[in-house]
Amino acid sequence: MQSSLSKQYLLLNGIPILVHTLKVFQNSSMVHDIFLVVPPGDIEFVKQSIVHKYGISKVSRVLPGGQERQDSVKNGLDAVGDDYDIVIIHDGVRPFISEELVHLAILEASREGAVTAGIPVKDTVKTVDQEGWIVETLSRDRLWLTQTPQAFKREVIKKAYMLASHDHYYGTDDAMLVERAGIHVKMLSGSYDNIKVTTKEDLLLAEGFMKKKKDLHENRFWI
Repeated sequence: MQSSLSKQYLLLNGIPILVHTLKVFQNSSMVHDIFLVVPPGDIEFVKQSIVHKYGISKVSRVLPGGQERQDSVKNGLDAVGDDYDIVIIHDGVRPFISEELVHLAILEASREGAVTAGIPVKDTVKTVDQEGWIVETLSRDRLWLTQTPQAFKREVIKKAYMLASHDHYYGTDDAMLVERAGIHVKMLSGSYDNIKVTTKEDLLLAEGFMKKKKDLHENRFWI
């Protein structure tokens, strides 16, 4: 982002991106507690300027993250007790997650054990060698881009993380660890709006999505 402020705290429609994300889970009747994992030096700032200021009352713990994303998720999972049935994991910088998708992920995880949201690939995908020559053109029919939320039965995701930790294995997402543990993961239809805001271009796109949502909301009252 080339900003002195971490991307999750940048303002979107006057509110930090992280707050937009948290409000979806705050408003969900199926979510009971939020374990918020943040950089270690940000804990007090997040407690006061995010959780308290914006009334995110379901945040029961603000925990320090680790060196890698997987380390951060593990810190969160370690705090999840046996009284929780389903764990849903989501990127803080995906503010356009819908309550409907959260509910679907939880329901499907309770039935299937492990699910992730995703979207079908639109572009043609090719594999190339180290010198840049095309090796193969892949069929788009079975290719999906993985998003979050990803939801799991608690014992499923904890087993996957225990195995990864034992083997010193790092994956690129949580579903990958579950797959590696020999457990099938079901793909749910996500949304092309459910972007991860990581670049300046993403932020511009997010502002456009936010304007679209605002216009739709205002027009609904004028019909």
